[in-house]
Amino acid sequence: MSAPVLPVSSLPPDATDEDHAAPRRRVSRRGGGGITLREVAQLAGVAPITASRALNTPSAVSPRVLQKVREAVQATGYVPNLLAGGLASSKSRLVALVVPTVIGPVFQGIVHTLTESLGAAGYQVMLGQSGYENSREDALLEAIIGRRPDGVVLTGIMRAPEVRQRLLASGIPVVETWDLTPTPIDMVVGFSHEDVGVEVARYLQAAGRRAAAVVGGRDERSQRRMQAFAQEAARLGMTAAGTVPMHAVSAPTTLGQGRSGLADLLARQPDIDAIFCSSDLLALGVMIEAQSRGIVIPDQLAVIGFGDQEFSKDLQPRLTSVHVDDIAIGRHAARFIIDRAAGAEVGPRVVDVGFTIIRRDSA
Repeated sequence: MSAPVLPVSSLPPDATDEDHAAPRRRVSRRGGGGITLREVAQLAGVAPITASRALNTPSAVSPRVLQKVREAVQATGYVPNLLAGGLASSKSRLVALVVPTVIGPVFQGIVHTLTESLGAAGYQVMLGQSGYENSREDALLEAIIGRRPDGVVLTGIMRAPEVRQRLLASGIPVVETWDLTPTPIDMVVGFSHEDVGVEVARYLQAAGRRAAAVVGGRDERSQRRMQAFAQEAARLGMTAAGTVPMHAVSAPTTLGQGRSGLADLLARQPDIDAIFCSSDLLALGVMIEAQSRGIVIPDQLAVIGFGDQEFSKDLQPRLTSVHVDDIAIGRHAARFIIDRAAGAEVGPRVVDVGFTIIRRDSA
């Protein structure tokens, strides 16, 4: 998007680009502001309206004038005012993606897929890191809404009523991802965290495990997976003391938290034989701690992670994990935004991509 085109009516009827050329001279900079279109025109030796036309509709100026303006742009490093152009066309060509963290590989798939898919349609992705605290996400979204992107892609379901209302009132297409709800702000593509927990418990029970435990992050989505797992494991009789012991850690999770988590769980219930972790990194920490204690995996302890990260299949033993198709999530989200921006009707606004338990050596 370029600087706005000035009205043609401001030129005399028979004027040409060369008629409105200004004397070409060195640009004198005063103050610390950015390079302006007027300064580019001054350096190119043309009128500001001619420089604007060269940047917006190159075919409307002569090749000689176009070359002079382009040389001036290159010499000054001028960047057109996208905000001004966006106000004129009501399009920013920007899509905001909000993820909890850029540390680690968990959200790399959706970042890459959205960037590629939206880029092919002429959009740029603006990445925001919200952290795992709702207050930080709320403040970030307030700033994003004020800049009026052409779409917003969120990680998880927006529950803060004030920000939800602001998003609704803005009219900006919104896609919530990595979760499911029958009442999205606009559109949603993801999976059920509760179903993940239930299915992992059933998987371990079918494998003959009888004393389950949990190591999980304190963030809301991880907690829903962990609670659903604990409830289903208890219902299936996979407890040694009537309840499933849980060890909660701060997010984003780390390998060290997995090690300390297993140590804590073993101190409370030495006979646990299965652990579900809210991330593969936690699961790796659990496995390292188990091996340091001489606990054989999976003979004495089954371990299941979440996320199916690239390293999971290369561990020894290989890590069983829950796979979520983040590529499909990114593609669906991009298509939602592109279709809505084009004024096209989208299909079902709630898309469940599901999940798969990838069976490997650790469980």
